[in-house]
Amino acid sequence: MKLYLDKTKTLDFSHHVHIMGILNVTPDSFSDGGQYTVKGNILSHVQKMIDAGADIIDVGGESTRPFAEPVAEKEELRRVIPAIQAIRQHTTIPISIDTTKSAVAAQALQAGANIINDISALRFDPRMIDIVNEFKAPIIIMHMQGTPSDMQINPEYNDIIAETLAFFHERINWLEEAGVSRNKIIIDPGIGFGKTVAHNLLILNRAREYSSLGVPVLIGHSRKSFIGKVLSNDSSDRDIATAVISGMLTDKHISILRVHDVQKTHEAILINQAITTASEATV
Repeated sequence: MKLYLDKTKTLDFSHHVHIMGILNVTPDSFSDGGQYTVKGNILSHVQKMIDAGADIIDVGGESTRPFAEPVAEKEELRRVIPAIQAIRQHTTIPISIDTTKSAVAAQALQAGANIINDISALRFDPRMIDIVNEFKAPIIIMHMQGTPSDMQINPEYNDIIAETLAFFHERINWLEEAGVSRNKIIIDPGIGFGKTVAHNLLILNRAREYSSLGVPVLIGHSRKSFIGKVLSNDSSDRDIATAVISGMLTDKHISILRVHDVQKTHEAILINQAITTASEATV
């Protein structure tokens, strides 16, 4: 399975799981807010993620943690555009822009980003589809019940897997009818976005089922609060558990793992692959 970034560049998901390293240029993200707001810090951290095995860098300028308040377009642009420009001058690695605003997506793509990562699945800004088509950019669409400001207030489903799959069927069909090629679409079940701990765990357990839609699947589980609730620890102690989940997902037809600690996830993937490919012939 391939994702077409443009006419000449692709991401090939048929051979290995790709790691998306998270770069939050926000003062209030739930686990790393305010750490990467200076150019030197940004480039140092990005290079560290690349050296550790990152295949994509995801840049976000608006926190989507539960109960987060929206950020004005001008402020989001002020945060993300210089970061994307600096990264693009530094490296050719694919960059995704994590935004729900069409104007931010457009300027980010002009600055050197390759992919739009929209947690609203193009439902918040009606002009986002125009930007996707204008730039022929790959688009990540995520499932979310509600909005960041209210999504964790008693989320309910009759069947979380069936309902999220139905959501993606509708969104993929809508995108294709709007002129977006299927080979430009990635889906994200939205761990932690309008889901309880039990919902998140079930999605991870049955993550393989999302590959039935025939498009790459992204899982963003890194440092999420459900891990802390299962383990009863704080956000600074969730990277090992995140890596354990990453290793488990390697066997579930997942194409992209979106994580903060690239090194630990890369090592978890390597260990998982070594174990699953072991045979008598190698002894």
